[in-house]
Amino acid sequence: MVASRSRGEPDMTDAADYPRTARGTNFFDTDTNLIRLLERRAPHVLEAHEGRLSEFGAWAGHELDRQAEYTDRFAPPRLDPYDVDGNHTGRVVFNPDYLTCHAEAYRRGAVGLAYLPEGQGPTGAPSHAACFTMGYMLSQADISIHCPVTMTGAVAHVLDMLAPAAVRGRYLPDMIRMDGKALSGGTWATERHGGSDVGATTTRAERRNDGHRLHGVKWFTSNAGAGLAMATARPDGAEAGGKGLGCYLVPSHLDDGTQNHQRARRLKDKAGTRGLATAELDLNGCFAVELAPPPDGLKVMMTALEYSRIHNAVGSAGLLRRAFVESAGWATHRVAFGKPLRHYPMVQDQLLDMQMELEATTALAFESVLAFDAHLADPDMGGDWLRLSTALAKYRTAEQAVTGSRQAVEMVGGNGYTDEMPTSRLYRDCLVVSVWEGPANIQALELLRLVTGKRTGDQMFLARVGTILSDLPPAAQEPAAEDVSAILEGALEECRAALGFLRRHPDQGPRHGRRLLTLMADTLAAALLCEEAVAELKWGDRRKWLVASRFVLKVLGKADPITANIDPANAAFDAVLAYEPVDW
Repeated sequence: MVASRSRGEPDMTDAADYPRTARGTNFFDTDTNLIRLLERRAPHVLEAHEGRLSEFGAWAGHELDRQAEYTDRFAPPRLDPYDVDGNHTGRVVFNPDYLTCHAEAYRRGAVGLAYLPEGQGPTGAPSHAACFTMGYMLSQADISIHCPVTMTGAVAHVLDMLAPAAVRGRYLPDMIRMDGKALSGGTWATERHGGSDVGATTTRAERRNDGHRLHGVKWFTSNAGAGLAMATARPDGAEAGGKGLGCYLVPSHLDDGTQNHQRARRLKDKAGTRGLATAELDLNGCFAVELAPPPDGLKVMMTALEYSRIHNAVGSAGLLRRAFVESAGWATHRVAFGKPLRHYPMVQDQLLDMQMELEATTALAFESVLAFDAHLADPDMGGDWLRLSTALAKYRTAEQAVTGSRQAVEMVGGNGYTDEMPTSRLYRDCLVVSVWEGPANIQALELLRLVTGKRTGDQMFLARVGTILSDLPPAAQEPAAEDVSAILEGALEECRAALGFLRRHPDQGPRHGRRLLTLMADTLAAALLCEEAVAELKWGDRRKWLVASRFVLKVLGKADPITANIDPANAAFDAVLAYEPVDW
C-alpha cells in the first residue's frame, strides 16, 4: 500500500501543481522525498504510523502554521513580572493559541509516540524515528514549538535511559502522556560566563533532606515555564570543571501546587523564534531532584543535548523544505515579463540547487535518526557512528537551512522581505539552528574526539562511504557514473588522507577541525544521495540519480557550471521538480 502510494502518482504530478504557498497543504502527504526515504530505510515507521503522520502533516500545514504567523507578528510572549501586591512573580504570558498548539503537538505523539507499544522498531527496541519525523514537519510551520518539543523529548529520553528507577517512575509518565496534558521540558546548561563551556557552571546545588536546592542564574533558558527541566549545578564542595557537575530535575511547581523558587528576570529579545519564551532565569533556592551526581552530571546533560542535535538536524532539513516549497510556489505562480518565473533558466538553476540541497540535508539528517534507533536497539554497537553522523548532520543541515532560507527571500524579492510572507519569518527563525546545541566549532571538536586516539569513528566513516561507492552503477549502465564515481572516490581519498594526518599529528586538530567537518559532511551527504539514487535506479527511475550527480559535480567536484555544462537535471527540470519518474 505504501509503495503504491509514493511510487505511483505523487501528490505533485506537475511542477505547476506547486501551491502558491505551503500553507494549507499537508506537509507529509506532499513530501514525496520524505515518504520514499522512509520506504527505503524505515518501512516500519510507515507501517505503524502512516495515518498518524498524515494527520500530523495536515495539522502542521493548517492550524499550526496560522498560529505561528499570528504569534510571531502580533502576540509574542510577554513577561508579567509582578502580582497585584507587588510581589516578583516572573510570570510569562503566552498567546493562548500558541499554548493550544504546543499541547496538541504532544497529544499527537511528537514525544510520547516512541514509548507506545506500536512505537517499537523491528528489533522490539523503542524507535524515535516517527517523533523525529514529526519534528521535521513542526519546523516547517513553527520552530518556536519544535524547540520545546525537542527539549521535552530530550528530557524524556534521559529519564527513560539514565534516571534512577524511582525518579523515572515519578516523572516520565507526565512527559510522554498523549492526552494533551503532558509536561514540557527544558535543558538549562548555559550561563553568562560559560556559553558552550558548560564545565564553567557556577550554579550551586545545596543538599537538603528532601532533595536539593539550586542557587544561580541560567542565562539562556528556552521554553521558559517548562513543566520539568534538567539543570547542571555544582554540589557544595565538588571539584571545579565538568567532573564536579551534577544534573538535576527542576519541576516548575511543587507537590502542593505552589510555584518553585525560580523567576524570569527578563525575556530575551531575539532575531527569530519570537513565539518561544527564552528567559534569563534566577534559581532562588528552587527545589530539585538529583538525576546524576558528579562526575556523571555533565555526561547526562550531554545525552540530552545529543538527542536535541538530531532534532536540530531534522528541523534544519524541514526549514529548507519550507524554503524550497515557498520558492517553487512563487516561481510557478508569479508572472514577470510575460511568463512565470519558473520558465527562466536562472530560476530553474536556483530551484534545482535548492532541491538538491534539500534532498541531501534530509538524507543526512535521517542518517543520524536511524543511527540513534540502531544504537537504542544495540547499545554496545554504533555509539561512535551515532555521535559522528550527528555532528556532521547538525553542522551541514544548519548551514544549508540558513542558505536556503535566504535564497527563498531572494526568490520572492521585496515581498519576501516583509512579514506578510512566510519567507521573512523563515529566515529569522532559521538563524537559531546554527547556534542551537553547539555551533559549528563545537561540532568540529566533537568530530575530532571521534576520529583520533582510541575512537574508531574515522574507520566507520570510511567504511560507510566506501560501501556506497562500491555499489555505484557501471558507466555502461549510467553514462555519468564514471565521473560521479571518480569524484566521490577522490573525496573519500581526501578524507582518508586528512584523517590519517590528524591521527599522526593530533596537535593540528584544533586548527583544521572545521575544514575536516566540512569535507566529511559534504562527502557523506553526497554518498547518501548516491545510495538513494542507486535504489531508485533499480526501480527504473533516474530522477534521484540526476539529483545526486548534480550534487557530486557541483559540491564535491566544484565544477564550473558554465564550462562543465551540468545539464541532465536541467533537461528534465519539470520531472525533477515534481518528483516524477525520469526514464532511461
